[in-house]
Amino acid sequence: MSPVALALVLVAAVAHAAWNLASRGVRADASVFVFAYATWSAALWLPVAAVVWALDPQRPTWAWLLAPVVSGALHNVYGTVLQRGYHSGDLNLVYPVARGVGPMLTLVVAVSVLGERPSLLGGLGAVIIVAGIVVIAFPAAGLPRDGLRRSVGWGAATGATIAAYTLWDAYAVTDLRVPPLSYFALNLVAQVLTLAPWTLRRLPAVRAVWREQRGPTATVAVLSPLAYVLVLEAMRMAPVALVASTRETSIVIGSLLGTRLFGEPGGRRRGLGAVIVLGGIALVAL
Repeated sequence: MSPVALALVLVAAVAHAAWNLASRGVRADASVFVFAYATWSAALWLPVAAVVWALDPQRPTWAWLLAPVVSGALHNVYGTVLQRGYHSGDLNLVYPVARGVGPMLTLVVAVSVLGERPSLLGGLGAVIIVAGIVVIAFPAAGLPRDGLRRSVGWGAATGATIAAYTLWDAYAVTDLRVPPLSYFALNLVAQVLTLAPWTLRRLPAVRAVWREQRGPTATVAVLSPLAYVLVLEAMRMAPVALVASTRETSIVIGSLLGTRLFGEPGGRRRGLGAVIVLGGIALVAL
């Protein structure tokens, strides 16, 4: 992976960890919160995308409109499956399984279907990064067998949706050549329009989120699109398999900050996992 692509992905990982920490303390219905920050995001980023669009010598095609609609639908499926997993399983197991399965499936499909050929070091680095993520987040001690099976199942399903939108988005910005900023801005519009019919029937809850959770909502609205646009730019420079695994370093940052700021247990294990992930990043960089 080129130094520029790696830098973009690592900056994106920091932004991703930051907005996840900001949303950590939000006590609101998940769908309402997603609608609120997606609406803010669209309002903030659409004008920026319009300026970039106007200055871009490329002329828009129907792919610029249709590809973000597909992506928005996939992101909404991801959000729904993830929230169902959180309600049905153990959060400390669903999330790491999802973030581990996602890049692994992306790597398998990218190599076997899309014909990507990462170098031996790059592929090994991607696998090591996923292994480090597993060390950081596993295990869920004392979880009953049924709960373990349910959590792993939902985590794997969520990982499949992550792989689906990652591969589609990589196709959109590389093969269809949709500019990343315009692409994700229209993606946000698609997400908002899809959620609006259901969410707007709960206007008091929406107003409450905008009034009481203004700080976290604004933080997610700015940093979430920024993080993903940087990832999309990196996908134009490097194999999607490597980008998908390296971007999961956000888990390392979030976990270490969680240990430091919130006194979460497992500091030594998370430190070991961080070292493993850094080793994987070094191989990807080579």
